[in-house]
Amino acid sequence: MRAQGCGLPALLLLLALAPLPGPAALSELRVRVRLPDGQVTEESLQADSGADCIGLELRNGDGTLITLTADFRREVKIFHALILGELERGQSQFQALCFITRLHHNEIIPSESMAKLRQKNPRTVRQAEEVRGLEQLSMDVAVNFSKGAQLSPHIYNVCSEAKEAIYTREEDVKFWLEKGVDGSMFEVLPQSADLPDLQRCKLCLDRWKPCICTYSLSIAWYPCMLKYCKSRDASGKISSYKCGIRSCQKGYTFDYYVPQKQLCLWDEET
Repeated sequence: MRAQGCGLPALLLLLALAPLPGPAALSELRVRVRLPDGQVTEESLQADSGADCIGLELRNGDGTLITLTADFRREVKIFHALILGELERGQSQFQALCFITRLHHNEIIPSESMAKLRQKNPRTVRQAEEVRGLEQLSMDVAVNFSKGAQLSPHIYNVCSEAKEAIYTREEDVKFWLEKGVDGSMFEVLPQSADLPDLQRCKLCLDRWKPCICTYSLSIAWYPCMLKYCKSRDASGKISSYKCGIRSCQKGYTFDYYVPQKQLCLWDEET
């Protein structure tokens, strides 16, 4: 059973900001969005202003389930991919991956603002107003699942199906170590400089040899910025207030070590 909150792969989306009662708000919404390939899918957004986190979930046309969890309190961003396996090629029913990176300021709207979002027309198909550049990331460090809660409590829920496939970057590890995170949860993975014969998986002919796998995903629609409107009072004084959101689309490509190509069959020459 998954815990409630942003560690649950489910989310919300809203186009107008509305006040919610109470000091902390947990809200959820479903929005129809257009994927980069033109297909339409349902995206779920969740915001928990008390835990200061948000979550986003969408299913691609090939059945892959993508979730993004942003933990503002710990400055951690967690991508989770649940990929349908190819049973006829000896794979399990599904394969789960988790990629963890540092969450930077202003990447996405705050949890408090996300919790106040409301959608005016649920039937509208949303398309991102801004396409942000592709980010290519070398995930050269493995994260120990049993110790991951020290980095973010959401790792336990989000990455429970990917216990042996949780990756991050050495440069992000350095940032977290400076903030006091226990370094024993991290293990540097083999790289091409360590193993001269290590190839990219798409070039490797032997399914049982280690290689560098590449996995790409796209967040088709997410609230990346707040919009501000201006008003004038009776005395003529102008003030600004939050009046909506700007939506973005962003793609990510992750490179990481796998002990055998069998774990990376999507990354092949076509």
